[in-house]
Amino acid sequence: MPTIRVPASSANLGPGFDVLGMAVDRYLEIDFAEEGVGSEDHLVMKVFRQFGGTGGLDIRCAIPPARGMGFSGACRVGGLVAAAVQKGTSLEECRRWLFLEATELEGHPDNVAPSVFGGVTVAVGDRVEKIPIGLQANVVLWVPDTLSGTKESRGKLPKEVSMEDAVFNMGHTALLIAALTNGDTDLLGDAAQDRLHQEIRLESLPETAAAIEAMRSNGAWCAWLSGSGPTAAALCEPSHAQRLAESLPDSGEVMVGHIDMRGAVYE
Repeated sequence: MPTIRVPASSANLGPGFDVLGMAVDRYLEIDFAEEGVGSEDHLVMKVFRQFGGTGGLDIRCAIPPARGMGFSGACRVGGLVAAAVQKGTSLEECRRWLFLEATELEGHPDNVAPSVFGGVTVAVGDRVEKIPIGLQANVVLWVPDTLSGTKESRGKLPKEVSMEDAVFNMGHTALLIAALTNGDTDLLGDAAQDRLHQEIRLESLPETAAAIEAMRSNGAWCAWLSGSGPTAAALCEPSHAQRLAESLPDSGEVMVGHIDMRGAVYE
């Protein structure tokens, strides 16, 4: 039987606050099942029911919740995919619908866009574009046991920012997109700098700050706070991934993977 598979995501990538997202090869998997299979309290099932889904769902998830890896976005995309394919709609026919509905449910598009489309995405309002990637990379994630809620984390951010900081982030977001597209690994480290959210969030996440610094000091091309945290993420040369992984604090789980280029699938 075909399986629905939705990738995790890492949002912001440093300067691209609420705009950039990257799909990562950790997955939510869903199979159709008989009535009574799958908790009705699960977010996937709630969305599935909301959009007319019937019967049960067998749900397996390797995306840790409340860690900055797009768990809720992937669950909402997964529930929507299940409802769509049960009605006989192909994913290629409805990806834009998936993105728009998941964004409405999630409240922001940066996580749901890569979970729907794969790769690295730019999402602004109801517009989304997939960035061409000009490099081969491993994604290294450091995932601690502590939890971080997006709403609580956003509450720590200032309501206004200086013109200087706004221009800094706009410029570095453009640099980051150019570096990824052109495969300019020398530019990535500088391009991933941020002045809008990371430093404020990392004040309450000292172990994550230490993990990001360890990534930058041990061969990562760039490193950032994944979403609202507490996960730290980095891109690196594949031959350096194991060394980088071994340099990270023992207080978190280390995952070495890749950018998922396909997004949500049913196969």
